[in-house]
Amino acid sequence: MPYCTKQDLIDRFGQDELIDLTDRSNAGAIDDNVVSQAINDASAEMDGYLASRYSLPLATVPQTLKPLCCNIARYKLYDEQASEQVTKRYDAAIKFLFSVSKGEISLGVDSLGAKATSTDLADIQSAGSLFARSKSTGFI
Repeated sequence: MPYCTKQDLIDRFGQDELIDLTDRSNAGAIDDNVVSQAINDASAEMDGYLASRYSLPLATVPQTLKPLCCNIARYKLYDEQASEQVTKRYDAAIKFLFSVSKGEISLGVDSLGAKATSTDLADIQSAGSLFARSKSTGFI
């Protein structure tokens, strides 16, 4: 299951960059097949990290996965000519996914991929008010 779309890549990196990276026939347009392949490759790479912690496909896809997928797909589109910035974003995405796979970072979903609900909530109890009218003996 892809974690981002072609439009997500356009929104983040611009149409001109995607044309430069995907237009192999010099048509002056984004090649949808090349973009789809990069997104699928990025999503498969992400699944490799997520599978150790979560049942895939995720029932609820956390918003944090979209930018990671975009950065990985962009890196894959650059192939061997990736700039330092593109490489740093890719490395950061992989580092984050590695931390998720080790359990150091949570995606906010349970192991089945549904939104996690916490049962470890604070329980506050009070002995009641100290200065209530019923407890005052003539002062109020």
